[in-house]
Amino acid sequence: MKRIDFVRNTFAVAGGLILSPSLFSQKPEKKQIKLTILHTNDTHSNIDPFPANHAKFPNRGGVVWRHELIQKIRSEEEHVLLLDSGDLFQGTPYFNKYKGVLEMKLMSEMGYEASTMGNHEFDLGLEGFKNAKRYAKFPFICSNYDFSDTILNGETIPHLIIRKGKLKIGILGLGVEMEGLVPKLCYENSKYLDPITVANEQAQLLKDKGCHFIICLSHLGFEYTDSNKVSDRILARSTKNIHLILGGHTHTFLEKPVEEINLDGEKVLINQVGWAGVNLGRLDFFFS
Repeated sequence: MKRIDFVRNTFAVAGGLILSPSLFSQKPEKKQIKLTILHTNDTHSNIDPFPANHAKFPNRGGVVWRHELIQKIRSEEEHVLLLDSGDLFQGTPYFNKYKGVLEMKLMSEMGYEASTMGNHEFDLGLEGFKNAKRYAKFPFICSNYDFSDTILNGETIPHLIIRKGKLKIGILGLGVEMEGLVPKLCYENSKYLDPITVANEQAQLLKDKGCHFIICLSHLGFEYTDSNKVSDRILARSTKNIHLILGGHTHTFLEKPVEEINLDGEKVLINQVGWAGVNLGRLDFFFS
């Protein structure tokens, strides 16, 4: 990528808000390839839009709006990547009734290409997640959860490579520490691996495999007052080879992506779009 600058635009569309930051060269070149990344986090089983009398988000969100918007963008752009950063489960009676199956089916219908696991994906235990996951047509990327001694062994992957045109995109996924947050009964013998160590290992591996762009789907949380707790901001400063962190867990509404500097002195973008599906994140990248 050459001469990359950052520009932010915000659009109100079809009853919801798209946050649409763009990275692109100031002078477009003939051989540029455009990649549009759409993303969500912490949708928490919100299938319907909020009611008209909702105090904060009247008529906002809902999978029908999101699906229509995603399809519209796909009809306009050649290379679109749709991702999620975890906590699909828990928050409405839909989850209580359908045990996560509805969320998996709807995300598959919308064409999600990957997600990572949030802490609420453990709410039904490992067996509950595995049962719901059978209806997902997309993989769960969990780089720092070791499920080898559980029934989820082989059910998740440590990284994913997706091709969009001539672009080779590497994706890794990081989950939050389960101890103290998730009952032991729900994660059983799952092992939590240091996210910074794992992120550096996976990002280097993806770089060695020839990926042009590396994304981290993170459910670590954007930022904490406790400096000992790993957040997306600390992750960005403590790693290299990652270009973009799409976050979750803290339900942070960012008006624009935050920039951090990594171990190599290069910029890393961090974005998070709140919760409940009221926002659809959009980032446009131009590669020359």
